Order: sequence, then structure tokens, then C-alpha cells
Amino acid sequence: MNEPDIKDVVKEKYGQAALRVTFGGSSCCGASPSNGCAGPISSNLYGEQQTDQIPEEALLASLGCGSPTALAKLNPGEVVLDLGSGGGIDVLLSAKRVGPTGKAYGLDMTDEMLALANENKRKGGTENVEFLKGEIEHVPLPDNSVDVIISNCVINLSADKGQVMREAFRVLRPGGRFAVSDVVTRGEIRPEIRKNVLLWIGCVAGALEESEYVSKLAAAGFEQITLEPTRIYRAADAREFLSSSGIDADAIAPEVDGKFMSAFVRAVKPDAQQS
Repeated sequence: MNEPDIKDVVKEKYGQAALRVTFGGSSCCGASPSNGCAGPISSNLYGEQQTDQIPEEALLASLGCGSPTALAKLNPGEVVLDLGSGGGIDVLLSAKRVGPTGKAYGLDMTDEMLALANENKRKGGTENVEFLKGEIEHVPLPDNSVDVIISNCVINLSADKGQVMREAFRVLRPGGRFAVSDVVTRGEIRPEIRKNVLLWIGCVAGALEESEYVSKLAAAGFEQITLEPTRIYRAADAREFLSSSGIDADAIAPEVDGKFMSAFVRAVKPDAQQS
């Protein structure tokens, strides 16, 4: 698919996810509405200490693959931007971490998700939060305006990941941090296998090989790049979903064993004084 088609598919998927939560239910990567968050990628990402801080609808709307707010170091007074903020779970959690002197922005292109996120903001009584409409390839914020960028399994859905990383670099202040959860691949995967695995989960669509992810960040100007696997998906994980999709899971699952993973990716924009 070309870039406009991919954006349309993502908009439709996330819009439907928001509506399911709004009218009762849950929405998770790769799970049908009746399955809830039982899938191997989106399940059990947030601890009780985090879920107690936010409206239930924010958790139900999560389509993430990690918990960037648990792994990223956020300090009081900092400005945080969540790329592809969905129902707002990571924005609301970040707002509590940076406190009243800081601010948390959420950026999403889906009207339904933005409406849900603003309702979650209202329910949570959180003042230092602002949700913006826009695309992660074209962030509607000025240069050098953000201390930390987070994202939860969204960058891999972009058709132009290099542009996303260049935009992240642009809006970060010198010394600013990139701290995102995303799905990546490891090693060679046959095209026909990758095509079928795209049905496994929306989050896997477009996932970069881990070395390519690092290379794109470096090309955008980032330094101190690290990629830490947080959840490696095994053959059994793929088999569970593929079987329910009418695919020959036994033939495919062994070839994807250990080759797809959620990872926490860190990088730093060089400090102007050091460059």
C-alpha cells in the first residue's frame, strides 16, 4: 500500500477502536472486540500502580506494545510529547510524573481517539495535558520545544519512519530524549511469512529490523541509541492468533519464533554545547 492508503487504514482501525471503548468494550492490537486484551503484545503492559491513576477507558483504549512511561525517566517540570497518543493513557501517566510545572502533549490524527482522550482528561481532572490533532510525520509544535518524546507501538505504523524520527529530532530540545516502545524484527524473515504475520497484529505491520531502526535514528541525528527487547514473541504467541484467522499456523509459527519483539528504544539529541 502507498502512504495515503496506510494512513486511511490506520485511521479507520483506531477510530473503530475508540468507538468500541466509548460504547463499552476494549481494543487491543490484534484482538477482536470480543477477545479483549488477551493477545501476546498488548496484554499486561501496565501495573496496578499505573492503572489506579487513570480512567478505565484510557486503559481499555490502549493499543500499545509496551509501557514507555514506566521505562522513561521523566522529571518534574519537563515537557513530554506522546506520538500517536490514542486514548491518552501514556499522556495522563506522563502528566503525573512531570507534575504541575510540566506539561504532557498527546498527538493523534484520529478524531474519535482525540475525543476519547479529552474525555479521559476530563474524568482524570488533569490540567497539564493538551491533545493535538496531527500526523507524527508533521508534528504541530515548534523546534526545540520538548524535553522527552514517548510513543507506544505507533512509529512502526508510519509509512515514512525516517520522517517521524527527523520530526522527533526537530521538536526535541538539545539534550532531549527519545524513549519509545515499538515492535521490531530480528534477522531475516521471508516476504511471504511477513505478509501472513501482518494479519497477526496491526502493531507488527511495517515493523523495522532492529539494526535498521537504529540506523534511521542515527541518520536523523540522534546519539546514545540503545534498543532493549522487553517482550520477545514465541511460536506459541503467533500460533494462537494465526489459528483463529484461518491460517496454517503450524507452518508459519516456527519461522517467526523469536523474530518479532517489543522493544524500548532510547536515544538522545546532542546537547548544543557538546556539538
